[in-house]
Amino acid sequence: MRIDVFSIFPEYLQALDLSLIGKARQKGLLEIAVRDVRDYALDKHRSVDDTPYGGGAGMVMKPEPWALALESVLPQGAEGQAGEDAPLLIVPSPAGRVFDQSLAYELAEERHLVFACGRYEGIDERVYDWAGAHFRVMPVSLGDYVLNGGEVAVLAMVEAIGRLVPGVVGNPMSLVEESHSDGLLEYPVYTKPASWRGMDVPDVLLGGNHAAIEAHRRAEQLRRTASRRPELLEGRSAADLSRADLAVASELGFGVRDGVLARSAAPSSSESRADGDT
Repeated sequence: MRIDVFSIFPEYLQALDLSLIGKARQKGLLEIAVRDVRDYALDKHRSVDDTPYGGGAGMVMKPEPWALALESVLPQGAEGQAGEDAPLLIVPSPAGRVFDQSLAYELAEERHLVFACGRYEGIDERVYDWAGAHFRVMPVSLGDYVLNGGEVAVLAMVEAIGRLVPGVVGNPMSLVEESHSDGLLEYPVYTKPASWRGMDVPDVLLGGNHAAIEAHRRAEQLRRTASRRPELLEGRSAADLSRADLAVASELGFGVRDGVLARSAAPSSSESRADGDT
């Protein structure tokens, strides 16, 4: 996978040299280039922003440096061809599609991603109009809040996407068992010692019965999801759940209505405590 990131603070992206993503770059599994938009400025001061037309606070990023920057990563002869094979330009924006695990999987299938990290009051709107003729453009949001720039969002997205590329994570099974991989939160995990400060690892995890361990972990997934993110259970198709799943869901106050899970009653206090929440 090829990833190009444009920013006026390229040093912000140095974290992409670390940990699994950094190792994947060294192995050639991910080809990541971080580029400075100021390198495409047209004056000796390397200016990339100016005052907004119509007045208002702050500065707006100028269109020409951005156009020149983005043009530099287009395949030769691809200008004006924003078809299925065009690079996907991702623009971090609070007005974009919310980034989640399903979108991460979707983007991990792409061959070439380009990220545009805006700053100040944003990038001149005409850049997006222009880019639509050369790229597939997707505004993406991390959530309903505002950051100083797109770099933090891009770091999160590149890590979430990159680790799904085959070979980046050493044990592929760890991807299957993680939170959100199947729409549920991950089960609690434990390591040695078996007893620590008066708290013990659940006995079932020490017994070596793999079927019992799997059942326990699945039940804990459902309990944690019901406690912390109940909206992930509500509306879930009952056909996708086993009888054991439905039994646990019932204990947690979820019933089946019109073929999907729906909150039917509040879970008991003992069930809430089982998740470890207070």
